[in-house]
Formats: sequence, structure tokens, C-alpha cells
Amino acid sequence: MSRSVLVTGGNRGIGLAIARAFAEAGDKVAVTYRSGEPPEGLLGVKCDITDSEQVDLAFKEIEAAHGPVEVLVANAGITRDTLLLRMSEEDFTSVLDTNLTGTFRVVKRASKAMLRARKGRVVLISSVVGLLGSAGQANYAASKAGLVGFARSLARELGSRNITINVVAPGFVDTDMTAVLSDDRRAEIVSQVPLGRYASTAEIASAVRFLSSDEAAYITGAVIPVDGGLGMGH
Repeated sequence: MSRSVLVTGGNRGIGLAIARAFAEAGDKVAVTYRSGEPPEGLLGVKCDITDSEQVDLAFKEIEAAHGPVEVLVANAGITRDTLLLRMSEEDFTSVLDTNLTGTFRVVKRASKAMLRARKGRVVLISSVVGLLGSAGQANYAASKAGLVGFARSLARELGSRNITINVVAPGFVDTDMTAVLSDDRRAEIVSQVPLGRYASTAEIASAVRFLSSDEAAYITGAVIPVDGGLGMGH
């Protein structure tokens, strides 16, 4: 059965791969994006998730086209990497406002219809960095770690209404963001990964689709690492 799916930050990288995977399975897929162009074949809605009014308007547009959102993938995120003593307060708060508070905004808005329908799937895209930590990424790691506590609290709060909330924590993924790294840095990263390679965006999308499926109906509050073994034990 075709579902109404929303992927935030879905116009490139991991988000686009997730959106395409749902579309290929026959779902009606909308993506939000802040800059660039909307992806072909998907409902693109321009939206800055740091603005509650824009979030509400985006949901209204999606609901009019596809019906209430039944599957939400909160993927939108930013980085502002720098060492702590060089990190401005704005560097810290802007990353938290997008990655963590932005997720709060979209999940809160989506949950209204899910509660009425007594069903829903929410998947938050965190990061292995949120579990392991990473020098120069205190802001990003804090935002991604916060998603775990947020998801697990909501899993307890919304579970009685048949709404599952799970977290996928990707490791290093082959995207435009990692393509700019030097060959030496890429080799250094791969040397720490037991499987000895980067993930493909499709591998992250597969985990998200599984958690959104009927087969995963009894999984909630889980953190699923898709990291080649990098974060084992965390």
C-alpha cells in the first residue's frame, strides 16, 4: 500500500537515496530542502527546519498532495566543524538548532496526524560521531547524540499509539561531503573501519526502509548502526 513519506533534507546524499528507495517501493515521497533544486520525480518542498512556520506550511503542502505523513525520516542536518576554543557560540547553537531542535519541530508536527491515525513510523538519522565523539565536532556530536535521547523518550511516549521511533547511525558514507577529503584522510578513516570501506548511501537507505516496514513493527527506541563496525560497543 502506498504511504505518504517525508524525508527532510532529501535533495542530495543520504536523504536523496532514502527518498528514492521509498519511491521505488511505490510510496508517495516528499522531500524538504533548504537550497539547491528539488529532485526530479519527487515532491520537493522548500523549507528551513529552523523556522516552525515554514515547517507547518511544508506539512500543509505535503498533506494536500499526498495525505497526512505516515513515515517521517528526519535527515536534514548541517556541520560547522572546528576545535572547541575556536568554536563560536553561533557555530554551536546553529548546529543544535538545525540537527536537534529542527528534528523536534518536524517530529512534533508529523506526530499530530500519526496520533489520530494510531500508527506511524519515524526514523531519525544520527551519526556514529554522536556515539563515539570526534575532535573538532563537539557541536555536531552533541546534536546527534541528543537525537538518541529524544527518540527513546518518544518511543515510550507514543508507543501505545502504534508509532515507532528509531535511530539510524551511519558511519562514513560515500557522499559529496566526504568526497572533498584528502586521499590520506580517507585512507586513515577506512583503516579504522573493520569492513575496510565507506558505506554507500543505498546501504543507509535499506536500514531506514526496513525500520519503516511492517517487518519492523516491534522495533522501537532502537539505535541501528550502519557503520561497518566503526562504533562497536557504543
